[in-house]
Formats: sequence, C-alpha cells, structure tokens
Amino acid sequence: MAEAYEPENILVTGGAGFIGSNFAHWVVENQPGVHVTVLDALTYAGNRENLAGIPQDRMDFVHGDICDAPLLDEIFPKVDAVVHFAAESHNDNSIADPAPFVRTNVEGTYCLLEAARKHGVRFHHVSTDEVYGDLALDDPARFTEETPYRPSSPYSSTKASSDMLVRAWHRTYGVRATISNCSNNYGPYQHIEKFIPRQITNVICGIRPKLYGDGLNVRDWIHTEDHSSAVWAILTHGRVGETYLIGADGERSNIDVLHAILEGMGKAADDFDWVRDRPGHDRRYAIDPTKLRRELGWQPKHTDFAEGLAQTIAWYRENEAWWRSVKEAVEAKYAAQGQ
Repeated sequence: MAEAYEPENILVTGGAGFIGSNFAHWVVENQPGVHVTVLDALTYAGNRENLAGIPQDRMDFVHGDICDAPLLDEIFPKVDAVVHFAAESHNDNSIADPAPFVRTNVEGTYCLLEAARKHGVRFHHVSTDEVYGDLALDDPARFTEETPYRPSSPYSSTKASSDMLVRAWHRTYGVRATISNCSNNYGPYQHIEKFIPRQITNVICGIRPKLYGDGLNVRDWIHTEDHSSAVWAILTHGRVGETYLIGADGERSNIDVLHAILEGMGKAADDFDWVRDRPGHDRRYAIDPTKLRRELGWQPKHTDFAEGLAQTIAWYRENEAWWRSVKEAVEAKYAAQGQ
C-alpha cells in the first residue's frame, strides 16, 4: 500500500450523474474533512436533484463542460484532486450516435488531463470493465489488470481511449494518476434507461419488462456505495500510475436479475417480453478484484444482492417524482429501436 494521500478539496466531474452523485454523497458522509466541488454539464443523465441533502458548506456546484479549458483553469487551482466520472455511458445510445461519446469520453478526458498537468492536481480516472471486451459464458476466467483491451462498442472504445490517455499523461508528463475499471453499478439515482431501473419502473408503471436476446448475458454487479468506497481507497492509498479493478463477485445473468426483480415486486417469473438483441451485445463480464483487496484491504459491504436489490426497488417506489417525467420518452425511444 502506498503512503496515505489525504486530499482536502476534490473535484468530482459528472457529479450530478448516477455514480458520481453517489460518490459525492459518500464522501460527504464518510470523510468529514473533505470539501467537494461538483462539475457537471447536466445533460439528460445529470440531475441537480441527485445532490439534494448535501450541506452547502460541504459542496460547491459548477454547471459546466469538461471540455471548457478556461473553466477548468478557474476550478483546478482550488482543488488538490479530481475524480473523473463524467462520461457518456449508455451502450445503446453509443450505437445510435457515437459522436457525443468521442467528445465527452476522449476529448473531455484530454482537457482534464491537461488541466491536471498544468496545475499539479492528483487525477483518478473512473473507467469500465467493458474496455476488456467480453468473456465466453463457459469461461472460468475473469478480467484482471493484465487483460488485453478488446472494446466492442463505441462506448467501450471511447472509454478505452480515455484510459490510454491517462496512462500516457502519467508516463510522459508525470501526472499523478490512477485508474479504476469497475463492473456494473446498481443503486439509487440511476437513469431509468439502464437495465435494472428500467425493469423496476416498468413494473411500477404496469408495463411488461423487456429482456434482450436470450437473457443469458452475464454482468458483474456491485452496489454503487461499494464502488464509492473502493474509489476512495484507490485515490487515497493506491499507487500512482496503477490500475485497479473494482468488483464484488456479483456475476448474474440478465434473466436471473430480471427474475429477482419480478419476484421482489410480486410478479410472476414469466411476466416479461423478449425483444431483439442489442447489436454486438457482449456475453459476459467478470471482475477479479484480487489486487484491490490484497494491496488496499478493501472489501464490499453489500454482498447480499437480493437485499441490495430490494433497497433499490424501494428507492424507485419512494422517489417516483424523480423519474416519472422522463419515463414515457425513454420507453418511446426503446420502442423505436424495437427494444
């Protein structure tokens, strides 16, 4: 384990999005000496309400674009570390229109790295296990930090590009950077276009859930609170220049997850519709988090998936006003794609 690094003022890019806002809440609740500045463009996936409840003296909010270099020059002198969550992240959207993914995920990361280099700011880059491509369903292997990159979608290829930029800026310019590649997050504040909240909100709305292809695609699920604690462990104790994979041994097929949602919401196991598969749909993701656990001593707390899912279902039931206004548009978009 590296010598402890103790930031006092951190910048969270994309901090009004799903994973970023959960991280902001986690830091405020668990790190009382740390002040958070959130930078978010408030695209469709960002929501200022995701940060409700954070005391004003603990957080500043900046509405802006990570590609805005003059704005970054105003912010970076006030912080000593940046945790970079900002990204276009929905695979279906990347297939329909890759351009925003290239701009945000590649150009945006470049702009942030240049600002970190100019102002001497520590940099943690949050990435995805999708950069590694996929694994066969019958393959016992899991992704490790040494797995070759094989991105298969516009989304994952732009995240792979951003990872490579971070490594280059560390090696070439000495930017003090770390990278984490994480499995699929679930929990509160997730946009309802994503798999778990889409199914939950469909049931609430009396719409039959939808399942791609044969439903056997496997994802490795982690509660967003566990992801937040792991990112903090890497930022404060990880070795500069290193990559850490974040996972909680949560492999489940899509059909198993859907069955768990249906069961948790009092529905029959077959109360859903099959829809045509996503183009290039990866079969299986699986994270080996051995390095993170061995070097930094991190362990997940949300190890009971059924319990975490029940809490997530309850959150969407109790916060209907948060998602109801966009539900019709989301389903119309999927219907136009035959999904």
